[in-house]
Amino acid sequence: MEPLRPRRLAPGDTVAIAAPSGPALPHRHDRLDATVAILEGLGFKVRVTDLVRGGGHHFWRSAPPQVQAAELNGLLADPEVRAIIPFSGGNATSAYLDRIDYDAVRRDPKILLGFSDITALHLALHSQTGLVGMHADFAPGLSGLFWEDATPERHEEIRALLHGLLTGAIGEVSLPASNEWETWKPGRATGRLLGGLLDRLINVQASPYALAPEAWDGAVFFWEDVGRNLGHVWNQLHVLRMEGVFDRIGAMVVGIPAEISDRDLPDGTLVGVKDVVLDVLGDYDFPVLAGVDFGHTGPNLPMPIGALAAVDASARELRLLESPVA
Repeated sequence: MEPLRPRRLAPGDTVAIAAPSGPALPHRHDRLDATVAILEGLGFKVRVTDLVRGGGHHFWRSAPPQVQAAELNGLLADPEVRAIIPFSGGNATSAYLDRIDYDAVRRDPKILLGFSDITALHLALHSQTGLVGMHADFAPGLSGLFWEDATPERHEEIRALLHGLLTGAIGEVSLPASNEWETWKPGRATGRLLGGLLDRLINVQASPYALAPEAWDGAVFFWEDVGRNLGHVWNQLHVLRMEGVFDRIGAMVVGIPAEISDRDLPDGTLVGVKDVVLDVLGDYDFPVLAGVDFGHTGPNLPMPIGALAAVDASARELRLLESPVA
C-alpha cells in the first residue's frame, strides 16, 4: 500500500490533545498546561478533549473502548483538527481497533503522534489506509516536564526536529544521537520505517488489522519494549521470524528497552537484549543498529512510520530520506 501522508501543519492549525489510551489524571495537569503553552507559542490553536479535561478513568484507561473510539473518530472526522497528540500511553488501544473510522482517515489524513500503546493505532491505521504516523513523544514530552533526566538542550533539539518534520520545513535529515549507538550487525539498507512497541505490534499482527506480508518488504523494522521478561521478548521476536518478517525486512533498528532485566544462566553468565536478538536472528545478515534514542527512555526521536529511511549500522547512522507530510 502506498504511504498516505497527512497535510503539513501550518500556523493557525488546530492540534488536539486527546486521551486514546491512559487517563489524564488531575495531578498531571501541570504538564498539560505547559504543553498547551508551548503549542500555542508555536502558532497553533490547541483543543483539549473532554476525556483529557475530565481526567476520569475506566480501570486503567481514560474511558471504555467505545468511548475512546468515539472521541478519536470525532477528531478524525473534524476538518479543523490537523494533528492529534495523546496525553499519555497505557494499555487500551488494541481493544478498539475494530471501532476506528478508517474511511475518515482516507478522506482526510491527519497527523497522529505517540509511541508505546499508540503503536497499535499507528500500525492499524497504516495497514488499513497507508497513513504515515509519527512515532514520537506524547504531549507532555513537548513540555520538558517529561523525561526529566534529559537536558534542556536535548528537549529543545527534539522539539525543533519534530516541529520541522511536521511543518514540512525539514525533509531529509540525519537523526541526532544523544547516546552512543551500537552496531549489532554491520551493513547498510534503505527502506520504509515500520514498527514501534514490540508487544503492541504482536497484538496488531494477531488481529484483522495486521500488516500485509508485503508491507515488510525491504522495511526498516524498528522496535523497543518496556517492563517485559526477557523471555517474552525472545518469544515474540520468534513469532515475527515464523511469520516471515525477517525474511523480508532490510534492516532492524533497536531502541532503548526499559525495565528489561538481564537474566542469570545456570553457568553464571548474564544474557541481555543483545544476546536474545542475535540468538533469534541466527544467520540473517541484514544490518542491526541498536541503542537508538526512542522508547521509554526518551525524549523520543521522531520515527515516521511508512516514510523512507536509510540505515548504516556500520557507521551508526539513521537518516530520514523524505518528508512525512504532504
